[in-house]
Amino acid sequence: MSKQKARVTIHEVARRAGVSVATVSRVFNNSDLVVKQTGEKIRSVAHQLNYIPNASARSLSMKRTETIGMLLPDMHGEFFSEIIRGADAIAHKERYHLLVSASHSNKEELETATKMMSGRVDGFILMSPHLDSETLVAEYLNSIPTVVLSSSKARRTHDSIRIDNVDGARQVMRHLLSLGHRRIAIVKGDRGNEDGEERLAGYHAELRANGIDAKDEFIVAGDFTEPSGYAAGRVLLELKNRPTAVFASNDEMAIGVLRYLRERGVSVPDEIAVAGFDDIQISSLIHPSLTSIHVNISELGSLAVERLLLFLSTGKRHASGNRVVLPATLVVRESTAPRKSLL
Repeated sequence: MSKQKARVTIHEVARRAGVSVATVSRVFNNSDLVVKQTGEKIRSVAHQLNYIPNASARSLSMKRTETIGMLLPDMHGEFFSEIIRGADAIAHKERYHLLVSASHSNKEELETATKMMSGRVDGFILMSPHLDSETLVAEYLNSIPTVVLSSSKARRTHDSIRIDNVDGARQVMRHLLSLGHRRIAIVKGDRGNEDGEERLAGYHAELRANGIDAKDEFIVAGDFTEPSGYAAGRVLLELKNRPTAVFASNDEMAIGVLRYLRERGVSVPDEIAVAGFDDIQISSLIHPSLTSIHVNISELGSLAVERLLLFLSTGKRHASGNRVVLPATLVVRESTAPRKSLL
């Protein structure tokens, strides 16, 4: 059995390069105190010796962990995977690690996660559409840099990034109304979810703008999952005066509605038109392809990391309170069409 080769130390690099250990440390901490020629020599020697800087020691010397904590309500589904993908792309580019935890929209679990990550991360990205972000930040994240996602109620001292949910919902409704639909149902998000509440507000606002009263039986509860969309499809199809169009508050629920309608032999869009929100990748691949509101989901993650790293570079304790709203754009596909006269 071969003997494992001893790891090259910073002292060996310093000795071979003819400099002090402190100078080598400054080079690998990207200090401006070392002249370019000396820095290049040290990196060349380190490369020849296969020297790997001690990340823990480096973090301690910089008082940084070079890790970002990301707290999401869930990690299931394409929406959250896209947020993580966008965040990780920027973190990786800037040589940061991403530590992700799911709170499952539970305040106690979120508290546990923040305590577990405290001291291990330089800052947090918090997404809590079901919970009061302002209170959470004040109670648990007040002493650490934080960027908040999907909340219009983020504290003024913390940056926030969110989707223009109301405008997106109004775009869907305008599209369906322009096709002649008047009996339009909505599968809303679960109670307390800010994204869902804003999309429901957009639904109501566009109906009012067109002089149409919202019918209680056309407002069906969902929880942003495909099974809840399937269940909503059953409820709507059992109505005596069923809708001619359905707006689901996200694509997963819209796909659930489509699945139920297909199983019941209901033609989409000939008998019932269906539209979603988020424009996840599968929406363009299913049949019929889904009309949806496009949001650059990965940009939610990438912008959050960029804002947090910019904030960390200033060395301040609190962010500026900037609020970024990502635009929402209607993408029309096969699942929506003009209302049939027989309906």
